[in-house]
Amino acid sequence: MGYTPQSIFELIGGEEPVAAIVDAFYDAVENDPILRPMYPECLQAPKRHLYLFLLQFFGGPRTYLEERGHPRLRMRHFPFAIDQQARDHWLEHMLNAVDQAGIPEPARSR
Repeated sequence: MGYTPQSIFELIGGEEPVAAIVDAFYDAVENDPILRPMYPECLQAPKRHLYLFLLQFFGGPRTYLEERGHPRLRMRHFPFAIDQQARDHWLEHMLNAVDQAGIPEPARSR
């Protein structure tokens, strides 16, 4: 019997850890003076979009594709002035969110 690699989605335990990542990430964005102005007043839609995107990206349900089509990340983010500082803030918040969600190795490295 051959080895079948698990998806990140399977390695982290499904949807609940993805929701924890998204919640922790947006808790940080809410108070970030660089990133917060890039988002609408209500963060409900961006939270859902990120949640669905991460589910699909990690190898889980493809609901993002079904609801929103191809991610087209470049096109969707083109209107925003994402400079090095904004990139660094986003990455710091996402890495902290992964930590807060308790994502284990080897999923962290994939």
